[in-house]
Amino acid sequence: MKPLKKYLSENNKLIHSKLQKVESHVQRQVDNWIHNTLLLEGYDVPFKYKRQKKYRSLQGARVDLIYYPNTEEVAGMKFEIMTVVKIAQS
Repeated sequence: MKPLKKYLSENNKLIHSKLQKVESHVQRQVDNWIHNTLLLEGYDVPFKYKRQKKYRSLQGARVDLIYYPNTEEVAGMKFEIMTVVKIAQS
């Protein structure tokens, strides 16, 4: 894994947040990937990322995230999401 400073220096759109509390964590299988969606305390936008294996629930945990804003189209409507590049439990 790349060091934090290298991630942030390569892309100025990345945002680093520490000690964020997870309110909800949902995992669902799509083909060979597990799609994860997090809702964080104080945010109205879902944070999404993929893993190849199922992970323990992060609900109620504190996490450190590197993410960037993105949009996703569902049924012809655009929704704001945050795409997670790196996540670690604090």
